[in-house]
Amino acid sequence: MELTQIRLLVSDFPAVYRFYRDVLGLKPQFEAESGPYAKLSPDTGHAAIALQDRVQMAGVLERLGAEPEGHRALVVLRVDDLDAAHAELTSRGADFTRGPGPMGDRMRVAYLQDPEGNLIELQEWLALRDQAEGTPSER
Repeated sequence: MELTQIRLLVSDFPAVYRFYRDVLGLKPQFEAESGPYAKLSPDTGHAAIALQDRVQMAGVLERLGAEPEGHRALVVLRVDDLDAAHAELTSRGADFTRGPGPMGDRMRVAYLQDPEGNLIELQEWLALRDQAEGTPSER
């Protein structure tokens, strides 16, 4: 079994597509701003986020026609420099619900939402930085 993508069901496909492409900077597999489906990937790694028009999927699974309530997904994206990513995405129009801050002692995180309310966590792994720079005793 292989995980190929996480698919988000969306009602305003063009707005969500532009957010993931233009604000987050993910690369579409093919241009499909009007939908009903698109797959977008970051520059590195193998994971992808797919967007699917909710109305189209409701034709396949009727229960998907109802608008969901509350948070439905938490998309997690790792970045090398959280402060730089925060500044860059803010300059592209991202509105963060929580700016960069610690989550325990091994990671820093920031949160924003896409146009349909799906939460996005940007995370910087501090342990990787420590390994690359060496521990204080190794410097």
